[in-house]
Amino acid sequence: MKKNDQPVFDMAIRTADMLVKMFGPNCEVAVHDFSDLKKSLIHIAGNVTQRTPGAPITDLVLNELAKRKSEIKDIANYKTQTKKGKILKSSTVFLRNADNKVIGALCMNYDISLMIQFGGDIEAFTSFDESDSKEETFFTSVQDVIHEMVDQVLQQFKKAPALMTLDEKVDCVRQLDDKGTFLIKGSTEYVASVLGVSKFTIYNYLQKIKTMNDDQAHEIVEQSK
Repeated sequence: MKKNDQPVFDMAIRTADMLVKMFGPNCEVAVHDFSDLKKSLIHIAGNVTQRTPGAPITDLVLNELAKRKSEIKDIANYKTQTKKGKILKSSTVFLRNADNKVIGALCMNYDISLMIQFGGDIEAFTSFDESDSKEETFFTSVQDVIHEMVDQVLQQFKKAPALMTLDEKVDCVRQLDDKGTFLIKGSTEYVASVLGVSKFTIYNYLQKIKTMNDDQAHEIVEQSK
């Protein structure tokens, strides 16, 4: 964390504590510092997801960070679920410094499991924006983050990595890159081991993907002239 960014995080931490005091034990508010995604959780008020400071970033936030800076938006009122089956109503606010750079996030989770059972008068409170459904997994280790994201992508190919063609492996790396997987240190080595190639081959795949994207962008510009 840069010294100039400290006031932003101080305010986020104070806000997190106040929200939990206001909404009680079913509320949890986490503060993430993106300077180290492997242990981005620097403060957590409440204990809904049973995480502790030092836990890694979530896959949902990684997916957002993989976008262009101008496309990163706050995410409000989405439904998530813990490994123990708790239904949460969640929102994520991205923290920005004086230069408008995204440096962290304030993530709010409220356990509404019992409210859903009650229904009736609280139906409005437990409603979600189904037109913009989100998926988010809460991890306790950075290895779990990488493994889960790689497993999600590999399931689409329905074959062992050893049987995948070159194009399929490149496509796999492209999807992982889009999800923000390679923002985490150590992910390149893990992906390389799963696909049965060297980390330098993964770098070559990423360069190939970048070149393909640049060529497509150039073609679109030329067609628009």
